[in-house]
Amino acid sequence: MSDLMSKKGVIYKAISGFYYVETGSETVVCKAPGRFRLENLIPLVGDNAAFTPDIEGRGVLAEIGERKNVFIRPPIANIDQMIIVASGATPVTDPFLVDRMIATAEISDCDVVICVNKTDLDSADKLFDIYTKSGFVTIRTSAETGEGGAALFGAIRGKVSAFTGNSGVGKSSILNMLYPELRISVAEVSRKLGRGRHTTRHVQLYKLAPGTLVADTPGFSAFATDKIDSLDKGDVQYLFRDFKGYLGKCRFRDCAHIKEDGCAVLEAVRRGEIQKSRRDSYVLLYEQVKNLKKWK
Repeated sequence: MSDLMSKKGVIYKAISGFYYVETGSETVVCKAPGRFRLENLIPLVGDNAAFTPDIEGRGVLAEIGERKNVFIRPPIANIDQMIIVASGATPVTDPFLVDRMIATAEISDCDVVICVNKTDLDSADKLFDIYTKSGFVTIRTSAETGEGGAALFGAIRGKVSAFTGNSGVGKSSILNMLYPELRISVAEVSRKLGRGRHTTRHVQLYKLAPGTLVADTPGFSAFATDKIDSLDKGDVQYLFRDFKGYLGKCRFRDCAHIKEDGCAVLEAVRRGEIQKSRRDSYVLLYEQVKNLKKWK
């Protein structure tokens, strides 16, 4: 970012072609120059950006910094970690949804924290055990009682975190618990459908403390998994960190860890060293990728 007249900041919010850039001392509403369109460059929330201010207190984006990672849906960049929110109460989270997001995070060089919310309604022991035994930082929370708030804040301190999870698990409520001044809109879970209505319409970064930024995003249905679909089937195994100690130890070099004799991963599942639901999720993702490649 070499323009000496420009200022620098982070894009905190993007709405209808306007980009809200936080410099540390002010927020400046900017527009993108026409050349960005010619360069096929779309500014994203989380981008480090340089902009040229005008006399009216607004600005024009001049340059977008190098990105650590990028997501197209939801549109966000430079995330340090995903906080995957799950629940054992209505709506009950399917572990496969969590594992699909973990795989997306692994591809994108993101850390993962599992947040099991609504423990005032259901302690979700099954979900908690799956992910603690699989080696993930797993925190129980209740946005109603405040349980786990301090532990969760400690996990996000000093990082850029994206909160995600299926609709209705309480992502926005957790953010309100961590920082009540946010007053993010929340909605009740539909008893008939067993899921929540989307209250998050766009991606926005919130500053909870110096260096501590969080993004509230739409639910799982809006989080693209294209990065998984683009993999070769043999690469899916590397998205499961709990498989790491067993890879290369199977009888067959090209073992798919599905039903082969002498499979070290399957033996680890039988001994309880790998959680069965994690291996089941692996099989679903493996078959998904394999079938996509066949179709292509």
